[in-house]
Amino acid sequence: MLDYNPSTYLPSARELPDSDETPVDNELQNLIPNLLLAILALVWSERMDWYFGVDMGIYYIPGQEHPTPIVPDVFLSLQVERRKGEHGRLSYVLWEENYVVPSLALEVVSYKYNGEYDEKLEKYASLGVLYYVIYNPEHWRRQKHQPFEVYKLVAGEYVRQTGEPVWMPEIGLGIGREQGRFGDWQREWLYWYDGEGNKLAAPEELIEQERQRTQQERLRAMLAESQLEQEQLRAQQEQQRATLAESQLEQEQLRAQKLAEQLRTLGINLSDLDN
Repeated sequence: MLDYNPSTYLPSARELPDSDETPVDNELQNLIPNLLLAILALVWSERMDWYFGVDMGIYYIPGQEHPTPIVPDVFLSLQVERRKGEHGRLSYVLWEENYVVPSLALEVVSYKYNGEYDEKLEKYASLGVLYYVIYNPEHWRRQKHQPFEVYKLVAGEYVRQTGEPVWMPEIGLGIGREQGRFGDWQREWLYWYDGEGNKLAAPEELIEQERQRTQQERLRAMLAESQLEQEQLRAQQEQQRATLAESQLEQEQLRAQKLAEQLRTLGINLSDLDN
């Protein structure tokens, strides 16, 4: 872990560059963090004690003449202000964050290797980042690693975690991979998971679920309306049958009356026949 000397001159975030100004070399280095942030913004919408940084410099060594930050593709800090200042954070400066070290750092390995498995790993360990995630979907064979690796800091050393998704109890989230759609791109993405291993839905998935739910509600309403119409039709048919039966009964009674009258004109009384 790093030692900090409070007497050392501590420049503010406004005096420091916000990143290393190194451009990303593929879309995933932007899209993966954006998806994770969008999900987290939903899941922790009521919480104001976390900050999710994307391609932002972390300044952790006070007093450097030419401060050099470490710039993860993603980092997550807990127990810090979610919104800071009128314009938000310009960079993540430890001495302005009460020396709260990010709990998680994530690197998406690009075509050009940037020391994710050695130099950066050592820096994150020395900084005290509890979880370090390396996502390397394209070039993992080149580095002789796996496409997805999660390390936990144990006694100052990173220990590779097994299983997937990997549950991180200190953060209250799991992280892992799954096929899904983000925008118009269907592929494997990184997602957050709950303690039961269930993927936390992305905004687009929630919108689609709501669309399907609305459609199902509409279909159920149409079915109920159709059933009501059928019931009404059956009731009308029953009424018509009852009316027809009543009419037939009246006709039978009229015929019987006419027959009785004809017989009486012939001197035959039906009541006498019954006796």
